[in-house]
Amino acid sequence: MTRTLAAAALMTIMMAGTALADTTLKLVEVITSPERTETLKGIVKTFEEANPGTTVEIVSLPWGEAFEKFATMYAAGEIPDVMEMPDTWVSLYANNGALESLEPYLKDWEHAGDLSARALEFGRQVKDTAYMLPYGFYLRAMFYNKKLLAEAGVAEPPKTLDEFAEAAKKVSALPGKSGYCLRGGPGGLNGWVMFGASMAGSDAFFHEDGTSTFADPGWVKGITYLVDLYKNGYAPKDSVNWGFNEIVAGFYSGTCAFLDQDPDALIAIAERMKAEDFGVTTMPKGPDGKTFPTIGYGGWSMFAASEHKDLAWKLIATLEGPAGNIAWNKRTGALPALTSASNDQFFASEQFKGWFAELADPDAKPISMPTYLEEFAFFKDSLVIKTSQQALLGEITPEELAKQWADYMTIAQQKYLASKK
Repeated sequence: MTRTLAAAALMTIMMAGTALADTTLKLVEVITSPERTETLKGIVKTFEEANPGTTVEIVSLPWGEAFEKFATMYAAGEIPDVMEMPDTWVSLYANNGALESLEPYLKDWEHAGDLSARALEFGRQVKDTAYMLPYGFYLRAMFYNKKLLAEAGVAEPPKTLDEFAEAAKKVSALPGKSGYCLRGGPGGLNGWVMFGASMAGSDAFFHEDGTSTFADPGWVKGITYLVDLYKNGYAPKDSVNWGFNEIVAGFYSGTCAFLDQDPDALIAIAERMKAEDFGVTTMPKGPDGKTFPTIGYGGWSMFAASEHKDLAWKLIATLEGPAGNIAWNKRTGALPALTSASNDQFFASEQFKGWFAELADPDAKPISMPTYLEEFAFFKDSLVIKTSQQALLGEITPEELAKQWADYMTIAQQKYLASKK
């Protein structure tokens, strides 16, 4: 009997060891490119080597379809342990109880003190709770093609919206060239917000009563400005459908002279253009002498449904720690979330001066989206794309576009304000 019990105990231990060896974490990547995925695999390999018996399955979703694809996965019960979480999705999933608070883990994490104040502020946007840890920030600035500007007779990069429209017009007069790489497809909201806010001279999305500012005269003027750039032929005709990959390719191929983008575009551009052929400057300023470049962020979240939360946290800690964070941001181009990263020569290079100059400009105020609204994810990734394309194609007026956006966002904001009473 004793031998039987001993054998059973031994079998139990062996089975437990097998179960441990079979532990698999699922990690979803949503802002995907081949280079990013390879970098992610390298960081994950470090985690797997430090945690024998654990493997990580990486699921990479194409960004242009990621919102719908992940929503379908989630509805089907295919829930990951860890996910690359865009700022615009956090509220949707956190407010529905899908995300695990990272606060208990942060208390004991050795690198918590290295997180920048802005990283913690953005990570705690929902209920003052860290439902995600930002890995870095995406701040918009204006890329410009020095050769095309010289060929078009533009002496220097435009500093105002009036100068920008005039420069875009001159470049567009060149055979086969356009002024502006317009992002009319997925992810296009940033451009509409920057031009709208800069023309309005304000970064306020709402009035005190919760009504949206989108339909206010200044914002309508900014929306009209962007529609007119397209209608006047200052952007490629097919840019009405362009997403990230298309606008970046449009710039480095020399199709367009201007591109508003985050540092993540720098990697592909620097690989294909000589450093002396392009520059990065502050976004053009509106009538009030101010500009509002959008600032966004991505990060890592843990899902509450994970059955391996401690391991999931170890994976996040590996991704967010100094080695992982710097390696990841060197590939993504985001400005790192860790203060120690500023000591790395990569981010002190000439290429990043345009963004740091913009950050230092008192009349350039970074504007962050109202991602705390649960309805914002659908607004950005569905409603905005459909309606903005209709406006660009002349199917609705800028005023009608602005009203549709204002109506939707007013309901969302007033619902949010009511929940706070």
